[in-house]
Amino acid sequence: MAYNGAMNQITVALPFALPPEELSGDLIRVLDTPAYATLLSRHKRLQRQVFRSEARALPHEVWLARLDAQSGDSVALATAAMHGCQLGAAAQQGHWFMVQPAHLQLARTHLLLADQRNIALSEAESRALFDSARPSFEQQGGTLLYAGPQLWFWRADAWASLDTASPDAAVTQNVADWMPEGELARSGRRLQNEVQMAWHEHPVNQAREARGAAIINACWIWGGAPARSAAMPALAIAGGTDWMQALAGSGGIATQPEQLLAAPRPLLVADLIAPAQAGEWSVWLERMHAIERIWLAPLLQALRSGQIDQLTLLLSDRERTVQIDCTRLALHAFWKKCNLNTLSKQG
Repeated sequence: MAYNGAMNQITVALPFALPPEELSGDLIRVLDTPAYATLLSRHKRLQRQVFRSEARALPHEVWLARLDAQSGDSVALATAAMHGCQLGAAAQQGHWFMVQPAHLQLARTHLLLADQRNIALSEAESRALFDSARPSFEQQGGTLLYAGPQLWFWRADAWASLDTASPDAAVTQNVADWMPEGELARSGRRLQNEVQMAWHEHPVNQAREARGAAIINACWIWGGAPARSAAMPALAIAGGTDWMQALAGSGGIATQPEQLLAAPRPLLVADLIAPAQAGEWSVWLERMHAIERIWLAPLLQALRSGQIDQLTLLLSDRERTVQIDCTRLALHAFWKKCNLNTLSKQG
């Protein structure tokens, strides 16, 4: 899914806008999204692909990484995120990973990683856990830096070969399949065990357990990246997690289409990820209707009026991608009935 900046174009990525095939018919029937239907039906080009990647990440995460020529085909995003967190000076040397405090829960037969969007972690709690975990990280060489309650960075030059997975890719899956791999995997497990022990009876977790909140019993290490001297190319993020917002920087948090129309750049709208991963389809519908109102209807109007030359939608789930290129001329194809059938595999 490539981004072409050679023309006045806006690309909007909608992760998990593709519903499961078994539910697509029911969801399509209750979606009231005329702008979305127009864009899905009257387009210049539509491309469907089965998502195949060795990056151990989701399609939209690979797309984000490919916006940045320095990341290649891997999700090497840690140092790009550091620039967005005002840690750019540190990011110019060494190899860095993102570290995110996490909750592992026991399912019937395996461990599950909880969606970090559902973990309310305060600044004070996070800093206390950070201080407790830091000696274990620094004993491995390197430095652990605090960026926010759910985003830390670890310099580990000797660990550059560690093969990690994104947290969203691991959510709903057997965690064992998504743990770090490679020659340093065993060292990674030892580090994880040390941190778990340090946090096992930590006052933060005792207080969280007492009030019924999920304890923080793991840290997710991922996104390892080499040093870099600059932030990522301009992009916008709506509804993103801490690491996504860090990639966009302070000026890339988007709340209205006027921001994009004033300075066209790729936009990732992350609001559908959590409800789709959790199977909360009523919430997914509510958020899809909000995306229609806030983003798609105004951007369709901007395309019709000539404010932009092309609007590209990038739709995905865990295993599929659909790219739809829409132009002003293509909107005149009145003989094409507007519908949402593209959201179905059979559409």
